[in-house]
Amino acid sequence: MFKKGYLMKIIIAKTAGFCMGVRRAVEMALDAPTKYCHPIYTYGPLIHNPQVIELLQKKGIFLLHEIPLQGSGTVLIRAHGVPPEIKERLKKAGFNVLDATCQRVIRIQSIISKYAQKEYASIIIGNREHPEVIGLLGYAMDKGYVARTIEELEALPRFEQAIIVAQSTQNTHLFEDVKQWIANKHPHYKIFETICDSTERRQAEVMRLAESVDVILVVGGKTSANTQRLLEIAEKTGKIAFKIETESDLDRLDPEMLLSASSIGISAGASTPNWVIKKVSRALEELPYKHKHGWRTPLFIVQRFLLFTNIYVALAAGFLSYACIKLMDMNHYLPFVLITILYVHSMHTLNHLTGGQADFYNDPERAAFYQKYKLSLSYLAACSGGAGLLIAYYIGVWPFTILLAMSIMGLSYNLRLVPEKFSWLPYKKIKDVPGSKTFLIAFAWGVLATILPALAANSNVIWFDGFVFTWATSLVFVRTVFFDILDIQEDRMVGKESVTILLGEKRSLWLLFMLLAILIPILPLGILLKAITPLGFVLTLCPIYILVILCGYKSRYLLPGIRLKFLMDTQFVMAGLFSFFLKSRFYLPLS
Repeated sequence: MFKKGYLMKIIIAKTAGFCMGVRRAVEMALDAPTKYCHPIYTYGPLIHNPQVIELLQKKGIFLLHEIPLQGSGTVLIRAHGVPPEIKERLKKAGFNVLDATCQRVIRIQSIISKYAQKEYASIIIGNREHPEVIGLLGYAMDKGYVARTIEELEALPRFEQAIIVAQSTQNTHLFEDVKQWIANKHPHYKIFETICDSTERRQAEVMRLAESVDVILVVGGKTSANTQRLLEIAEKTGKIAFKIETESDLDRLDPEMLLSASSIGISAGASTPNWVIKKVSRALEELPYKHKHGWRTPLFIVQRFLLFTNIYVALAAGFLSYACIKLMDMNHYLPFVLITILYVHSMHTLNHLTGGQADFYNDPERAAFYQKYKLSLSYLAACSGGAGLLIAYYIGVWPFTILLAMSIMGLSYNLRLVPEKFSWLPYKKIKDVPGSKTFLIAFAWGVLATILPALAANSNVIWFDGFVFTWATSLVFVRTVFFDILDIQEDRMVGKESVTILLGEKRSLWLLFMLLAILIPILPLGILLKAITPLGFVLTLCPIYILVILCGYKSRYLLPGIRLKFLMDTQFVMAGLFSFFLKSRFYLPLS
């Protein structure tokens, strides 16, 4: 049916995932436990996604289905909205009510309420069982009617005055037909454009996506109306389309059919979190290697093993250390490269072992791997850390002291350091400090790659070393922030405060672009000042390489997954290899 091959192209719709209203509701729910009185409830499911509801319940936010005579705590109104009398009953029962209704839905409620007071009938084009429509009818003052099709609209009585609105996630093509029918049959009815612009863009993109792929997968909750409409639109294009809730649903699809597709498009409903979309994308990425046999399959297995065990990131750090030592025109490199490899392997492994829920959402396969081999990985991490300290001890007092301090800080990163009597302090762990992980990782790599070798060689650090330290630290900072961007929604869910959460995804990306633009001339400037070796001209390719990766990610050409993480860390491997092969032929040592 389709062209078979390993290199299945996966295209994720730009509009896939949380819309503005859903994101606002989820963020309000996540913030509620630290801002408002407990217990925290949502009146009915906050959004139509069981994975998010399960996560909220784990964080102590529960569903309230019935309103008691007396209650306490805080209740969030679901994103779909509720009838006004529900809000009043909740307040009278004693609850603090937070309205997480989508702003687009509030606009429809306001329109209906305004015209209901003028004795207008309100005709809602939507599904009468949907929570949003039930809530809208509450504002119509017994003058509300619901029509799902043109036929149901025709069956309604003729009104002297009426307004037409649509459920915010309604099919845009159906509403166009409704407007045409109203113009012909009841031109005196007032029509309001109430379909959310996010819904319109999402539906339009599915149609465009169908033109360039063989198969379309629509990801979303089983009860999500907008996800179902996306599926209907995809099916009308004539392309093979399926609706799935999680990556496990791929098992019920024919693998040969998926493998025979040269390209697969992924769209998702407005209530589908990014981590679910990423899991589906990652499962598709791995599908050829699980069902086909060839040289790429063992290569993929090795690649995944190197990433899961942190061996690749440790080797990448070692290559960076070697490149920095050669930039500073030093010859004694082996102990420092080994220290860097051992320290990075130890700290990254321990961070994943003690990282809590983050890996479950960011990288569930890695989380399962760590759960299965927890004892072995803990032993390897301890051995790596101990071996690094032993080498540093034989090099000298300063390298040992600095590495010991860094090791203690790394080990205590996830530990509570503030006693219970100071529980009023906002930060109880190092990890609680916003952006701490990003800055500490970059600083640690920079110290290992430049400061330790400089101290051992000269017993002090001269200002010339600042060029190499800035270059190395900035590259690692960009790498770490980029990985935070990939995990921004998942980190928000588990309460992590990364740089990307503070700035937002768009600002974080622009920060990286600007930083790389500044970073490109750093090494050439150092060469002109005779602070570093001419090898710096070649290593200027590293920030350019990252720029290419960022552009590929921004354009959706490169998708989150094992290959993207492998590509990002390969910059450091390239830097080390360039430095090794060009060390004697293509540059002169500093005089």
